[in-house]
Amino acid sequence: MRFILVFVFAAAVALFSFRSATTSLSSDVDSLRYSEEKHFKNLRQLTFGGDNAEAYWSFDSKMVSFQSNNKAWGLNCDQIFYMPIEGMDLSDGAKKPTLISTGQGRTTCSFFLPGNKTILYASTHLGGKDCPKDAERTPGGKYLWPIYDSYDIFVAELNGKQLKQLTQTPGYDAEATVSPKGDKIVFTSTRNGDLDLYTMDINGKNVKQITHEIGYDGGAFFSPDGKKIVFRASRFTTEEAKKEYLDYLKQGLVAPTQMEIFTCNVDGSDLKQLTNLGKANWAPFYHPSGKKIIFSSNHKGKRGFEFNLFMINTDGSGLEQISYDKVFDSFPMFSPDGKKIIFSSNRNNGGTRNTNLFVADWVD
Repeated sequence: MRFILVFVFAAAVALFSFRSATTSLSSDVDSLRYSEEKHFKNLRQLTFGGDNAEAYWSFDSKMVSFQSNNKAWGLNCDQIFYMPIEGMDLSDGAKKPTLISTGQGRTTCSFFLPGNKTILYASTHLGGKDCPKDAERTPGGKYLWPIYDSYDIFVAELNGKQLKQLTQTPGYDAEATVSPKGDKIVFTSTRNGDLDLYTMDINGKNVKQITHEIGYDGGAFFSPDGKKIVFRASRFTTEEAKKEYLDYLKQGLVAPTQMEIFTCNVDGSDLKQLTNLGKANWAPFYHPSGKKIIFSSNHKGKRGFEFNLFMINTDGSGLEQISYDKVFDSFPMFSPDGKKIIFSSNRNNGGTRNTNLFVADWVD
């Protein structure tokens, strides 16, 4: 899920401090919020440096797990941390949150398990202690993201002690999230030769494939009642585009710049495409009502790196823009109690390339 951040950094290095004449940060006490962002209140910044993303709530809405590559914390590539939402000030650099992952390899996509005492995440550390190499990008060539076949899904205690390896099948296993009911996990895997969605029981057993079309299905989350799944997927209108996707996949690569939002039942039935906006629509998450979905998209941007948050009804109607940063807003997630939202943004980064976590009270 992390690939768009790298794309943003590569494309927008010269434009991070840009603000439009018509969209400005609020001058009131909510100084990190743009004036158009009517759904945010009491917006505050949680991290201060590096790339911080994919922050996911504990079941009690008191903590978040997330990934970071903050060099001030001694990191060379993404590792998994957790922190309380209240009471930890990281602004002066003197403190850092608790490390969950091993500190080896590259990690992604962490999520609290029921009870709030364990966290699952994907890691490449069994494939080597060093950070795996990023895909090389040729001048003028397509942006490519590596699908590391050394990714597997693990469970650890909050002190970082590893308890269990949930996946052991060869190939990419990552992007795992947990049902609000606490009974199932959905994840993305290449075990069949394509990037499809699978579910498994909370203990890693009873694995079932739920998507079957050619294309990258990923970034999946359950609905509040645990009956539906929302995800982003690439689909192809020409045989040439499909062949290109499959050829890249054989090399462990994807070119993830054309994606739309889909929903289905937990068993994969009733598959529906919600968006048809073009460009990259991704990082979807259900509104607490279960009747809307928030997601990140660059479809309104003149350049490929301009991502904002949007919300849409589950029937595909009522598209609404939620955030207004001129570079990057993504990874939105509502707290289980429905009171707050957390997301990643390039706002307030002083013209640097930093992406930080922001949390706000949600106003319907």
